[in-house]
Amino acid sequence: MDARWLIPDWPAPPGVRAVFTTRQGGVSDVPYDSMNLGDHVGDLPERVAANRSLLQRATGARSIFLKQVHGSEVLELGPDTADGQLADACVTVQSGLACTIMVADCLPVLLATEDGAVVAAAHAGWRGLAGIDGPGGQGVLESVYQHVKAITPENTEDDATKMVAWLGPCIGPSAFEVGPEVKAAFEAGQPGADRFFVPCGAGKYLANLPALARLRLQALGVTQIYGNDGSLPWCTVSNPSRFFSHRRDAGVGGNGFGTTGRMAACIWME
Repeated sequence: MDARWLIPDWPAPPGVRAVFTTRQGGVSDVPYDSMNLGDHVGDLPERVAANRSLLQRATGARSIFLKQVHGSEVLELGPDTADGQLADACVTVQSGLACTIMVADCLPVLLATEDGAVVAAAHAGWRGLAGIDGPGGQGVLESVYQHVKAITPENTEDDATKMVAWLGPCIGPSAFEVGPEVKAAFEAGQPGADRFFVPCGAGKYLANLPALARLRLQALGVTQIYGNDGSLPWCTVSNPSRFFSHRRDAGVGGNGFGTTGRMAACIWME
């Protein structure tokens, strides 16, 4: 594994592995330098393919890349699952397949049952996390939880506490400026969400995305939550040498190219 990538510090179940790639360690040129894994951002296809091959060799597992749309659809991965399926989360009970989420500001959430029988990954941007387009306002984390429960019918309602979660790098609470509609969406679906929005003038707020995710996981009964605590080292915007950031690089002013690469959060069973 590339020493510049992030290996989650969490009590992973036996046989469960995980990694979060940084922007370092690949072959892509500016502005995708260098470990860009996104095939939809304008990078040369052969360089994306080379970077994905580097990831597979490093992990020893086949990463399956989704077409993410900021929704709450969950895909169960099997040996024949192809890349490009429309979903914002995935789960698997198969060894050697890596549940993989691409990000460049949104929050990646990795989950595993405590017995290591099921692993999952979720792409938790604010829309997916709040359940803007989900059935009945159900967010992506709730969808993953329900899917895991469905494929482990022998479990009881108390088994949520036997799941472990890791939150990866994302846009931090000092950089994630949002409008009142974002605050209202979270408040409508989750009691206590209001305390994770800090007014920053002109009707805007700074939102704490990892704290909002922790709140929703805790509401499901998941208490073993590790990783991103909202501090500066986890912020994609604030660490340009380590992380891609869509808001920083592709926004107004940006990096002069109007685009950026994508990192990946992967979890798999050996």
